[in-house]
This record gives sequence, C-alpha cells and structure tokens, in this order.
Amino acid sequence: MKVLFVLENYFPFIGGAEVLFKNLCEGLVEKGHQVTVITSSLPQAPYNEMVNGVEVLRVQTPRKGSRYWFTLLAIPSSIRIVKKFDIVQTTTYNGAFPAWLAARLAGKKCLITVHEVIGSDWKDMQGMNWLTAWLHRFLEWLIVALPFDRYVTVSQYTAKRVEKYGIRPQRISVAYNGINYDQFDMSKADRPAIREMLNLSDKFVYMYFGRPGISKGVEYLIAAAPLISREIPNSRLLLLLGKEPAEGYKKMLSLIKEMQIEELVILHDPVPRIELPGYIAAADCVVVPSLSEGFGFTAAEACAMEVPVVASDVGSLPEIVSGRYMLIEPRNTQAIADAVVEVYNNRAKAKARKVFTWNSCVDKYESLYNEIVK
Repeated sequence: MKVLFVLENYFPFIGGAEVLFKNLCEGLVEKGHQVTVITSSLPQAPYNEMVNGVEVLRVQTPRKGSRYWFTLLAIPSSIRIVKKFDIVQTTTYNGAFPAWLAARLAGKKCLITVHEVIGSDWKDMQGMNWLTAWLHRFLEWLIVALPFDRYVTVSQYTAKRVEKYGIRPQRISVAYNGINYDQFDMSKADRPAIREMLNLSDKFVYMYFGRPGISKGVEYLIAAAPLISREIPNSRLLLLLGKEPAEGYKKMLSLIKEMQIEELVILHDPVPRIELPGYIAAADCVVVPSLSEGFGFTAAEACAMEVPVVASDVGSLPEIVSGRYMLIEPRNTQAIADAVVEVYNNRAKAKARKVFTWNSCVDKYESLYNEIVK
C-alpha cells in the first residue's frame, strides 16, 4: 500500500506527535508499505531525502509562523502527488486541511489522527482572553468538522471529546501511541552518574520534562517548589524545559526569578531522546501538571521507567498512568506539593503496569488502512 502523510512537522523536529509519526511511518515501511511525508522545512534539512525508508518532502515555509504557512503552502504539493497514493493520513492541526482537500479532489480516502481536543477548556488556558480562546476553539472545531473518512484518537478520552463535536462513534477508532520499552528501561539507565553530574546525589529530585506550552501547567509546578522544600528540605525541582514556545519559556524563567527560588530549581535544556531515560531514572518522582492531555507521553515514559508519577486528574492521564502514581486536581499548587510529599513518604497509590507498544500501534493503523481502502 502507498500511504501519503501530510504533517506540519516531522523528524528531526521532536514532539509527542512527531515521535508517533516517525515510529508509525518507519513501522509501515518495515511491513512493506511505501510511505511519503509532506512536511515543513527545517534549517539544515534537505528538501527531499530518505529517512529510514521514508521519503520526506519538505515544503519551504517562512521561519516565522511556519506551521500556519504550511496549511497554505502544502496544498500544491499535496494535490500534485496525491494520485499516486492509496490513502492519505494527516493529523491535527495545520496539515489537516491540505491533506483533506488533496484527498477529496483525487477521490482518495483520508484519515486524521486527533491528539487532543481542548474544546470549552480553551477559556481556562493561561494567557488567553475570551477572544483568543474562542478563536482557538472555533479553529479546532473547523478541523474536526471536516468530513474525514476516519478519526483516529490516541486515547478513549480523546475519542469521547471528538464525539462531542458531532462525529459519529462508528467513524472514530482508538490507537494508543507506543513506548520504546527497550529504550525506556530502568535496568539500562545509569541513575548515579546523572545525579552526580547534576550535583543531586543527596537530593530528593522531582522532575518535569517537556514544553512550557499553555496546556502543560508548568507554572503551577514551579509555584509548588517552596511548599515542597518546607516539607522536604533536600528536594530539588529538575526542569528539562523546551525553549519553545518562547513566550512560555520566558514566563517560566521570570516566575522562578520573581519567586526567588533559583536554588530550588535545576533548569536544564532538553536532552536527545536517547539520553532521556537516564534523566528520568535520576528522578525520584516525575510530575505531569497538565491542564489537558490527549495521550501523555511524559507520564507513559516515566511509568515505563517505573518512576512514581504525580499527574493531573485530567484528559487521558488517568487512563495512561500505572505503577506508582498520584492523581491530583489540576491548577492546584498545594495539591502538587502534597502529592510529591506523599511520594517522598512512600505513600503513592499503585496499580498494575500498563503497556503501550509501537507494534500494536502500527498494526492498528495498518488494519484501519486495509479496512478503509478495500
């Protein structure tokens, strides 16, 4: 089968969606399918290359507002080559329209992967006034309302949210993202070495890794640091914090400075994914303070490493967490502090480990393609 992916970002750009599609595309190639990806351009990345058997075609987009430009500039490329393919796959948000339009004009089937539906919760996002919240919700609705042949969601929670936009359950399928358990394996990580390198050998370390996006709730975790320090004097917050979005990153830096808690926070640049398990292993607890979450790679990867997780009781997180964990009320700094202290005192809750494999994920998509194309 020949599958065309239209995605606003692809490897080497790294985020949760990009981890999914790199593994999905390469998994389909391993199964004998032909895969081409149309995506945005990146500095130093060629416009046309083969990456582990996947043909990657990058559309030249301006650096500023690249994802929005992609919605427009990907249309000609998608229309030009879509007839060569059996099926088109896209995802929320900015690749959805060019993929749907090209597929519709060529009479091809088109699937969309929906990572997250925020819906009415847009109004509760920090830094959004009523107008920007309404606009984001409207644009989200426009994308989901396009008549795709199948909606693939990354959790049962997201599937229910898609239904609320009027999509019939028969057109929705759930395909959980996967975790590379060979990579996220505690027995292969050198916990002492990372802790020594960060000068944290004798500290209780609670950690966040990811972007400072408006739905990630990092500001509530930072605000909890002095509360946690009162109960656990030798504690430190380790932040592996992405620098995009830049506004969010600056906001977190300002908050740390305003609260005068620089000695309680270890701010660290994100590390390559191959190194990430070592840093997770170095933590005594991983905190996921999200305000919304479609799947929750951070939580799933920490659980794979068997590190206790403190996570907001929102979105898919109750569906994803396993092992030792604490679920807390979102946007509640005191709740974060209390839960971290509970983990420190070995009073975390526990439930059977959940496993999410890439093989299962790829098999699910392959099955959907076969079902729709026949």
